[in-house]
Amino acid sequence: MWLIDQLAEQAINQARKEGQFDDLPGAGRPQQLEDDSLVPEHLRAGYRLLKNAGYLPPELEARKEYLRLQDLLAATENHAERVQLERTLRRLELTLGERFRQLSAPGQHQLAGRFGQKD
Repeated sequence: MWLIDQLAEQAINQARKEGQFDDLPGAGRPQQLEDDSLVPEHLRAGYRLLKNAGYLPPELEARKEYLRLQDLLAATENHAERVQLERTLRRLELTLGERFRQLSAPGQHQLAGRFGQKD
């Protein structure tokens, strides 16, 4: 074990003995771990780092924008705005559909099953 690891372990053990970890928010409740089972194991650490830095892959940014536009479309009564929003939604649907088709067949099957879609 490296010296830095030993020092960290000593500090953690000392804090535990002093009760510094008692009464922390969420103590005694299960951790909310995120499901990253669709991410290949060798990419998970990198994806987690990017996620924690606030980065979203382009596909998820497009999906997020798609959902935002759907909500906006549902709330819009102006005809000209609706037409423009519908065009933008169609473009995003094409983009998302193309990205989905580019996935490997196993990836498509996993995603389709996960979101209740049929093959």
